[in-house]
Amino acid sequence: MQAGPNPLSILLIDENRLRASVIEAGLREGGYANLTIVHDVVGIARRIEEVQPDVIVIDLGNPNRDMLENMFQLSRAVKRPIAMFVDRSDSASIAAAVDAGVSAYVVDGLKQERVKPILDMAISRFNAFSRMARELEEARSELENRKLIDRAKGILMSTRGLSEQQAYALLRKTAMNQNRKLSEIAESLITAAGLLAPPDEES
Repeated sequence: MQAGPNPLSILLIDENRLRASVIEAGLREGGYANLTIVHDVVGIARRIEEVQPDVIVIDLGNPNRDMLENMFQLSRAVKRPIAMFVDRSDSASIAAAVDAGVSAYVVDGLKQERVKPILDMAISRFNAFSRMARELEEARSELENRKLIDRAKGILMSTRGLSEQQAYALLRKTAMNQNRKLSEIAESLITAAGLLAPPDEES
């Protein structure tokens, strides 16, 4: 039974036309109709730039070490879900694939009926990883902002004799009045305090 059309655009990279047709059939059967198929890996980065696919499927058959490394470099650069099919692999290549951000690295699994579930898994893994990376970045940014605000509060407390609560209230009020983020106000204050600080006297 054919699934309903899926709007995702897919770029299929495969130098072997016969194997490409197996993957294409599996994708079309899974409802993925928006397909671009490339049989030549030369200049592939430019093709990805032109096509701007949502997902990339790479079938390498029996790749040599250089070919694998090139594809892993590509994976690091494109920041999209990638499903990669190979016939044989070793643990070093599997580890390298994970490290390169390949969402699904499938060894000896090129069968038409497996293509759609593997692609779905690649997309959900990529999304989960992206969400984790985003949350980590937000947490890091939050921590950085908190440090700025603490420093700014310290400056206000020492220069104006305010309590911590009063210093925070002043920062907040200034941010609201200027319609800016609290961390931006804190950063401006720290910068200004640095410029106004008397130069260190030479001993």
